[in-house]
Amino acid sequence: MATLPVYRWRLAPDGYATYRQLRALGLRPGGQDVAAQVERPRRRRGPLVAYLYRIDRAKPVRPMTPARWTALAKANTARRTCPACRRDAGYVIPPSLGTCTACAFPDYAPEGS
Repeated sequence: MATLPVYRWRLAPDGYATYRQLRALGLRPGGQDVAAQVERPRRRRGPLVAYLYRIDRAKPVRPMTPARWTALAKANTARRTCPACRRDAGYVIPPSLGTCTACAFPDYAPEGS
């Protein structure tokens, strides 16, 4: 197994991009392996590492189809629906609570809810 080329922070050659940089360009890695990595040294801990992909091998991002938009809307609705009172909370319910704040803290709930 060959080792990856390692570059210092901000010194990677042109033609490489991180995953987020690819997304900003409307691209995705497309199944390619990591081509290189960038390391940013830190004083008391190990270096920060960012993996790089080759831009010329990247593929365009798959477009959102109507079925995908529908599935995403249903998933977001499920994240906003309280399992205890079955109401739309108006926000994404925190997993730490598991219910809306009115159900999690009934003593502090406003009158009428």
